[in-house]
Amino acid sequence: MTVEQFTAFAILGVTLVLFIWGRWRYDVVAVAALLAVTLTGLVPASEAFSGFAHPAVITVAAVLIISRGLQNAGLVDVVVKLIGPLRGRENLQLAAQCIVIALLSSFMNNVGALALMLPVAMRNAYRDGYSPAKTLMPLAFCSLLGGLTTLIGTPPNIIIASFRAKETGAPFAVFDYAPVGLAIAVAGIAFLVLVGWRLIPLAERKSNAAPAFEIDDYIAEAEIPEGSKAEGMTVFELEKIADDEVIIAGVIHDDQRRLVPTGYHRLRAGDTLVLRGDTEALKVMIDGGGLSLVGNQQFGREDLKSEEIDLVEAVVSADSMLIGHTPTTSRLRTMHSVNLLAIARQGKRIDERIREVVFHAGDVVLLQGSRSAMSDVLATINCLPLADRAISIGRQRRLVLAGGLFIGAIALVVAGLVPVQVAFVLAAAGLVVTNIVRPTEVYQSIDWPVIVLLAAMFPVGGALEATGGAALVAGSILDISRGLSPVWVLLILLVVTMAVSDLINNNATAVLMAPIAITLADRLDANADPFLMTVAIGASCAFLTPIGHQSNTLVMEPGGYRFSDYWRVGLPLQVVIGIVALPMIMLFWPM
Repeated sequence: MTVEQFTAFAILGVTLVLFIWGRWRYDVVAVAALLAVTLTGLVPASEAFSGFAHPAVITVAAVLIISRGLQNAGLVDVVVKLIGPLRGRENLQLAAQCIVIALLSSFMNNVGALALMLPVAMRNAYRDGYSPAKTLMPLAFCSLLGGLTTLIGTPPNIIIASFRAKETGAPFAVFDYAPVGLAIAVAGIAFLVLVGWRLIPLAERKSNAAPAFEIDDYIAEAEIPEGSKAEGMTVFELEKIADDEVIIAGVIHDDQRRLVPTGYHRLRAGDTLVLRGDTEALKVMIDGGGLSLVGNQQFGREDLKSEEIDLVEAVVSADSMLIGHTPTTSRLRTMHSVNLLAIARQGKRIDERIREVVFHAGDVVLLQGSRSAMSDVLATINCLPLADRAISIGRQRRLVLAGGLFIGAIALVVAGLVPVQVAFVLAAAGLVVTNIVRPTEVYQSIDWPVIVLLAAMFPVGGALEATGGAALVAGSILDISRGLSPVWVLLILLVVTMAVSDLINNNATAVLMAPIAITLADRLDANADPFLMTVAIGASCAFLTPIGHQSNTLVMEPGGYRFSDYWRVGLPLQVVIGIVALPMIMLFWPM
């Protein structure tokens, strides 16, 4: 092993350890690796940032914008309408949702497709009385399976296509992945629907099936008497008496009801306050503020709503600005004019010390705020509404336009008129010009950590190949399979790629394993296509851990899953995929 190879493997080893450790976000680790290979001379300084201009990086960014456009146009609303008649039939709902999300993720970002279907699946589970754990993991896995079927279904496919273009002069086409990917997706969905969900220990999660928010018992009315301590206080000041554990959700004065009062609203004698909090906190506020409890009126959840004010249940998404904050530090009322009335985690409402709860991805929150502004607030804080959404005629027209732009881009690529990155940037620009994607949403829709990761890892992967490190790994695989059929080489390559993808980002896996696949093909004097296709499949089959893919992470909290639940389902699923994938690869991409 040369000094350069040792240096490349050392940097790569530290990078993998940091990826697995997760102390720093993967894009930060990737940039550190890029700087390391540059400073050690493995990559020329002039080429250090060439990855940002890589066609695969541009294509991934464009696909993310197109996904937002299809979402804005109401694609998922049409899909939800189609599965509406299955209400009350759990297994049929599961099958329909798995098929739908696989179809969506064939042409959208995996996480984006899951984010669209996650609220639908949770709402159906709560409505029909079964645990969300039954459906959420299968949906997350189906979002990965669906991505296997097209070039744009998942970033690893785009990455592998770029390596193929470098090797043969032509990338994989949009539907080149379909013969193998579709067979795997069908087999995987069948396994998850018939067997996979049964491997999840649902008996331990029955409590998750209960509706998250029955808050009537936590709502009280109290009046401010003349001369009480609360007279003249602001809303914020009165809430401080109970350490912000009670929310003043409304103020009634002379039959005028003011819901979601600002924190600076000054309270007067004779005001009736609508309070939301647990029994002990309510008692602290009533005693401390000198309030008089009104006990002869029934007051419940519906009284917290009006023509202008709505209550919305929403899921905290994986990239929500709330994550890592508490209700106090997130400043929902002061920044967004909404009240946080309740939080549920893994189907169980959190009632004690709610102001100190740190938000996690998958938490369900109950928000009270302006009906007209709620959609914008949810988009800003990246929460996914659990409520049904109506489909308007205007949105149907936008869906036709967005779909036309998308299909047009695919047609340009299939016809060979323009490269894939140009076609999809053209479609993304069309969505912006037609205002289906607002200019401010363009940058919000791009997953910048993934873009930085890809741009940084391409030179790092190039360093492994340039120093001969990829050839060393390929040689080790050949030594293990010496004397065996080439199909065993593909099997080893698939298993290794799956294992790496279970531990680190799937995009980084594709970048690192593609040069090894090409070297294996060269050593065997074989066609590189089956080896590259194997890496594409393996990189997108991260089913053993919740950290292998963002989709897995997104469902962990709302599903109430443990780390071990993933390999219970994921390991047999990977076996099924291996059994289906290798014959299909050999059939459609012979050596």
